[in-house]
Amino acid sequence: MSRIAAALLLAAGLFAPLPALAQDGGPINVNVNMARVLRISAPAATVIVGNPGIADVTIQDPTTLILTGKSYGQTNLIVLDGRGEPIADTMVEVVQMQAGVMTVYQGQARTTLACAPTCQPVVMMGDDNAFAGQTLASSQLVQSAAN
Repeated sequence: MSRIAAALLLAAGLFAPLPALAQDGGPINVNVNMARVLRISAPAATVIVGNPGIADVTIQDPTTLILTGKSYGQTNLIVLDGRGEPIADTMVEVVQMQAGVMTVYQGQARTTLACAPTCQPVVMMGDDNAFAGQTLASSQLVQSAAN
């Protein structure tokens, strides 16, 4: 295979189409504390989230939205064009990441570990306050040492 053909195949893989905003009435899923890129069919001027405590949406460019899961639950997302006409009106569901995540219960105290491949503590909603505080303090200590 020539270098040009290999470069074209690599470029095609890097610029594969991203998910479009759901139009079939099904919810758009996003993991809590994660972001997702959404493409829309017409330029957006305004985005409205029913409950901004569950999800946040920003306009990256006129046809690209960034959806961020903030808390578990469902809310709706409305996208309007420059004339105030609806482009999309859909449900958003924010869920907990399942792959590689382990929840440990010690009595009523809950802790969460990300195990890919070595288990490390992560903070998820509903975790024990002492565990969450220790995990965040440890993370801040590592970040300050790196700077």
